[in-house]
Amino acid sequence: MPQLDTSTWTITIMSMILTLFILFQLKLSKFMYPTNPTKKLTKPHKLESPWEMKWTKTYLPHSLPLQ
Repeated sequence: MPQLDTSTWTITIMSMILTLFILFQLKLSKFMYPTNPTKKLTKPHKLESPWEMKWTKTYLPHSLPLQ
């Protein structure tokens, strides 16, 4: 039974690692990183509702006067 020749394993593994490193670097170089966020000046949003300008009071049933 012939013995397995392992003399080329070193160069094969080294070239595979180098190839993977190059491919990974190329992949990262094409990645678009987001730019730094900037502050956006916005006006505060005010909700318009019919009861906004009125003064209202809610009475609890226990606080009503006895009749």
